[in-house]
Amino acid sequence: MLGRVLWMLITVTGLLLNPVDAQPHRILVDTDVNIDDVLALFYLLKQNNTEFDLKAITINANGWNDAGHAVNYLYDILFMMDRDDVPVGVGGEGGILPNGTILPNVGGYLPIIDQGVSTAGGCRYRQEVPPGQDGRLDVNTNYGIRKALLPQGERKYVPLQQPTAQQVMKDAISAGPITVFLMGAHTNLATFLMSNPRLKNNIKHIYAMGGAIRSTCSENATSSEAGLCGDIGNLYSQDSNPYAEYNIFVDPFAAYTVLHSGIPITLIPLDATRTVPVDEKFFSAFEQKQETYEAHYSFQSLKMIRDTWPNKEFHKEFCMWDFFMVGVALSQMQSLERDEGENKFAKMEWRNISVITSNRPYGISDGSNPLIDGRSIPKFNVQKKGVHSGHVQLGNQDPFCLVKGRKGKCQDGYTKEVNGPEAVSVLVATEAKANRDVDSILAKEFYKSFLDVINRPKRIGQLNTRAGFPLYQRVLQKPDFGKELMGKPVVFDMDMSAGDFLALLYLLKLPVELINLKGILVSANGWATAATIEVVYDILHMMGRDDIPVGLGNVFAVGQSHSEFPSLGDCRYSSSIPQGSGGSLDSDTLYGFARDLPRSPRRYRPETTDYPGLGQPTALDVWKSIVKSLHPGSKITLLTNGPLTNLAQIILSENTDSVIQDTFLGEILGAVILAGGHPLLNQTFEFMPLKVVAEGDVSVIGQLLIDENQTKMVKILCSINPEAYYEQFANILGGKQLSAVIASFVEEKGTWATQPNRTC
Repeated sequence: MLGRVLWMLITVTGLLLNPVDAQPHRILVDTDVNIDDVLALFYLLKQNNTEFDLKAITINANGWNDAGHAVNYLYDILFMMDRDDVPVGVGGEGGILPNGTILPNVGGYLPIIDQGVSTAGGCRYRQEVPPGQDGRLDVNTNYGIRKALLPQGERKYVPLQQPTAQQVMKDAISAGPITVFLMGAHTNLATFLMSNPRLKNNIKHIYAMGGAIRSTCSENATSSEAGLCGDIGNLYSQDSNPYAEYNIFVDPFAAYTVLHSGIPITLIPLDATRTVPVDEKFFSAFEQKQETYEAHYSFQSLKMIRDTWPNKEFHKEFCMWDFFMVGVALSQMQSLERDEGENKFAKMEWRNISVITSNRPYGISDGSNPLIDGRSIPKFNVQKKGVHSGHVQLGNQDPFCLVKGRKGKCQDGYTKEVNGPEAVSVLVATEAKANRDVDSILAKEFYKSFLDVINRPKRIGQLNTRAGFPLYQRVLQKPDFGKELMGKPVVFDMDMSAGDFLALLYLLKLPVELINLKGILVSANGWATAATIEVVYDILHMMGRDDIPVGLGNVFAVGQSHSEFPSLGDCRYSSSIPQGSGGSLDSDTLYGFARDLPRSPRRYRPETTDYPGLGQPTALDVWKSIVKSLHPGSKITLLTNGPLTNLAQIILSENTDSVIQDTFLGEILGAVILAGGHPLLNQTFEFMPLKVVAEGDVSVIGQLLIDENQTKMVKILCSINPEAYYEQFANILGGKQLSAVIASFVEEKGTWATQPNRTC
């Protein structure tokens, strides 16, 4: 009831304002930077900013993106659209104390109930988002076309200088009345509301794409249609939770906090977005109408998704989620202001709902619920036997949620219709409206609006990469070693930490007569995320070594992927790696320096229906091609600087005894020892019988123990002359021999912009 009263007050206030004197609607967007979010941003940025003024963007970093990739992606979009004035907030190092005290600048990397004092933590909800292909890897790179088509501006992530999500949110909301668009998890806004209750009144309205209230099946649905609409939610593994939608599921407690905040909310759930898919007629019309850079980029993005879709149902299954939400929101804001009374794009109804955050029976303590387990006073003062006190889903294989032979029973994240004190009256979009032009091939009114807006000649993108540089060309930089005698074949296995990149540069600076770097294997379950493979390509391009193949390894540790959905899995081991500063945020951006690298023509790309077999090579593919290229009798020396996942897969897949000479583990030091070359290193070694603890509690897994019962002896570096080690590393890295052939992105842009001098 409170929601309807507030809605009526806002409506009356809007009627009292003179439209001529009305100020533009100030808008804050909180996004997970998925492709539907990007199209939503284009649709918003193309509006008249005297009516709708985007003031700030914050990134929710516990959903479909990884923070370092997402922030630079947004900077490029805003640069193209000439909106470098829009601040972007991401992350933060603040935490939540065990007593529930929220410290400043919580980064939003974890759901609120799991947020501790650091940015490291588990993935109970995020297990439903694939970290590799079909998930964050494809979102971070936009299926490989982001760097190919988007220009790169001046702004970039810089450690210790990047505005945090909470600070950007606070600045925007403090400045005056504002409307919030939620395009992902509600973690950032919920944290803000819990920390800044006095500023709540500055938020006029919240529009959110998320949730699923009712099944969209009809009695007349065909068998194929029933397969699409039988479940209320849209999680990959419906066997544990068939009720939840992603944006709400990745942080149910945050969504509950926002819903029960007292701020008027309009919800655009799956009930409505399922009625506005990217159907074939819209797709065809879009293909024929790409009159702006942003329209071209948007269509190419949709085409890549279609061409990589796992089945033939793209046009039924891929919906206009967040860009439809923005259309509904803008129409609703206009109708309030102009007293038009209805939404142009969606049918709307009031519903009494709440968000399920835990499962009955309430008041139990089974180790699943951080809000109540082991606490005499529940965290955040939730009620001991209230709606937050039941079992909280632990992951997509939670035994509590699984019911043999039936869909799962867990409802975490379900936007459920309820009565009584838990009910919040919310205006809900229930269905996309049909096109008022009955002669149009476009079935929905929003289809027509989106194509019109994205192709408007006003507020168009300034340029894309190809259009911005008249001499732009994609040139591979490959060396000509001629008849040089090549050194020992080496394969570098790296997890793309900053130390790994320094080790890679060291190897590339060594004479090829000493070290012949044959290939690079990337571990994507360590200190950087899978999309950082593009930084590897850029470094090789800078050093003139586009001839070196790069293979992408598994995104899960051995045994951690889902048995039925291999793109999903647990983060049991990688959960110890911080997602913020000093962790993946800095590794993914190379502490901000990745933006200074020249852009390689090579980049991650998924395999598509148009180009089968031409996708990103796997680590195993690259290994097999290297082995095949060896001269008879040659063996490979391995330098591995991360998890041993790739090496384990290689060993399990084929006999490696005949091709592996040595294996070095040791980061930069390992690279220096492998190459040798300094007479005063004075390294000493000892052979020890080592055992790796691979079972038991996570607190002991991974330990190296001396076990006299082991017959396999391991060579251990015991001592080295540190001064000689530092001198060797500095001399090789700082030497002019085998230096970069393209110094930076700035230099590369210069070659694209001007005609080189030529002599007769």
